[in-house]
Amino acid sequence: MPPEDWEQTLGAGPLLGIAVAAIALLLFLIIKLRLHAFVALILVSLLTAFATGVPAGSVVTVLTTGFGTTLGSVALLVGLGAMLGRMVETSGGAKVMADTLVARFGEKRAPLALGVASLIFGFPIFFDAGLVVMLPIVFAVARRLGGSVLTFGLPAAGAFSVMHVFVPPHPGPVAASELLGADTGLVILLGLVVAIPTWFVSSYMYGIWAGKKWVLPVPELLGKADEDHPDNPPSLGTVIGVLLLPLVLIFINTGLDTLRAAGVVDGDATWVGVLRAIGSTPVALLIAVLVAAWVMGRRRGRDKNQIERLLESSLGPVCSVILITGAGGMFGAVLRASGIGAALEDALGDLGLPIIVAGFLISTLLRVAQGSATVALITTAGLIEPAVAGGDFSGIQLAAIVLAVAAGSVMASHVNDSGFWLVGRFFGMDVKTTLKTWTVMETIIGLMGFAIASIFFVLG
Repeated sequence: MPPEDWEQTLGAGPLLGIAVAAIALLLFLIIKLRLHAFVALILVSLLTAFATGVPAGSVVTVLTTGFGTTLGSVALLVGLGAMLGRMVETSGGAKVMADTLVARFGEKRAPLALGVASLIFGFPIFFDAGLVVMLPIVFAVARRLGGSVLTFGLPAAGAFSVMHVFVPPHPGPVAASELLGADTGLVILLGLVVAIPTWFVSSYMYGIWAGKKWVLPVPELLGKADEDHPDNPPSLGTVIGVLLLPLVLIFINTGLDTLRAAGVVDGDATWVGVLRAIGSTPVALLIAVLVAAWVMGRRRGRDKNQIERLLESSLGPVCSVILITGAGGMFGAVLRASGIGAALEDALGDLGLPIIVAGFLISTLLRVAQGSATVALITTAGLIEPAVAGGDFSGIQLAAIVLAVAAGSVMASHVNDSGFWLVGRFFGMDVKTTLKTWTVMETIIGLMGFAIASIFFVLG
């Protein structure tokens, strides 16, 4: 990262101009010149760092730190999630669950069923991990019914997105609640009221429409659908159990964090540390992969060599997803290190807008500038904290402010957001199609979430 004594000398105008030019150049390289996204992101990150005056000796550190930090959270999840998905898919488990969903809800309601399941799974699990766990089910239902993968994929992806951004125990709303003094329980309650109708309109209904407009085939990210399916697929209960296992472990971790914060358990106790380690997302997914390899592999008659080959085959297709996502994190890190986020804060700090509107706008601009929803949410909460502390707001109004800031943090996901690349690559979309689908859906989520939060603020 830049040395501590380095200060950005450019003003907000030039910095924002460089950010806009960088994004435009990135889109031109990828869409027009067809340069691979991984290479384009590294090149534009490098040029942006030099253009904004980041010290030359620190440029490579900024790039590699942003890349490594993103991979540290994404690579393990995507890799282990792909392995889990491969076992579920090739065992016939995904087909079993897909057939059950279609039979119970009907073919026309299959996207609704996938979305509802993702809302439930999305309560304790992060966006990235939840999406990779649901991916084989989404693909299996899409193959079973035909049509565009977006019809089934967007409702599921949108469900994980709304839960991640609006509902504790996810880190963004938890941190914002603590900074702004909002009651976490009230934020959970109102967050659900915001998240569910927002998901129905922005992800389910929009996903149905987008699936008709962009008919995309199911990617072979997890291998071919009919490859090496055994004659004795696992039962529905086994499939659900394997998929729920990492979610349960993660939820235990979340519960321990809550109890520790409340003083109910000793956070320094050895048993608490062990359980929290087991409940961390990478370890929970690792345990799920090992269990899946046993109950969906060895117990179904596969030998250890077959299982090893299946797990190995899952990693190749997701390497591109992992590297491009890491490069997206690199670009976001450059935008943060260059002082663009700070410039936005200074420019917007004295506008005199109502606190809930100011929070939403600042969060939106920080999101557009640096890509991370969590960073935008937490940074904005810290920025408006003095104004909130000095105001006379009810508990409902405080929760509404948190949700409005959260709504801004999800707006306009684009090329500097690692989630943009993750979803685009998972669903086999090029950049242009991802902008037309995922970016639009995230923006609808933000606008509708802000509208509902504003109603709570006025009535509260």
